[in-house]
Amino acid sequence: MQALKLTQIGNSVGVILPKEVLARLKIEKGDVLYLTDTPDGVALTPLDPSFEEQLSLGREFMREFRDTFRALAK
Repeated sequence: MQALKLTQIGNSVGVILPKEVLARLKIEKGDVLYLTDTPDGVALTPLDPSFEEQLSLGREFMREFRDTFRALAK
């Protein structure tokens, strides 16, 4: 666990992420992070949670119409 300090950035408050955290998340200045609620609090992630949902729906669609896709591929 790592403690982070809140700092004033203009009219907002921000958190400065250490280089090690940036490297672990594979992010850099200008990248977008997503804040999601979890049972334990909140989580910051570089992965868009709505994309995962869309991917899951796409996989379900592909599984449902597997035979049709195979026929079209021939």
